[in-house]
Amino acid sequence: MKRASGKSTCPVNFGLEAFGDPWSLLVVRDVVYFGKHTFNEFLASDEAISPSVLSARLDSLTDAGILRRSCDPADRRRVRYDLTERGLGLIPIMVEIAEWSAAHDPDTVAPADWIALVHENKPEMLRRYTETVRRGGSVFVGEDSVAAQVEAVRV
Repeated sequence: MKRASGKSTCPVNFGLEAFGDPWSLLVVRDVVYFGKHTFNEFLASDEAISPSVLSARLDSLTDAGILRRSCDPADRRRVRYDLTERGLGLIPIMVEIAEWSAAHDPDTVAPADWIALVHENKPEMLRRYTETVRRGGSVFVGEDSVAAQVEAVRV
């Protein structure tokens, strides 16, 4: 991502320009936590993003090098979005946002035991999140999800 001339060179500003609007972070959240990868999967999220806004955010995240666009191997007519290495670097930020929000939002649906597990084992959990998402998996959905991995170790 290249800054327009006259823009702030503050690193926080750069980050906000790359991924700072709520819709972009929710797309990243859907990839990381729920294993969503296609336009229709993102469109079905609870926040009810409009198709035109979603399309613009997917383009923006792709242009910023956060998402990679490819043909879906299951259906070559469908486009699939995955996090790039740059996008995977957002996982620790997403975890911190989730942890902060769970502590301060009285209406959170985040399971307290999961938040505590991540907090207590953050380096290991971040490694699991990153490796699982890199392989196309997610934190909560699927046989190879991080949640399934953790459960297998507990049993």
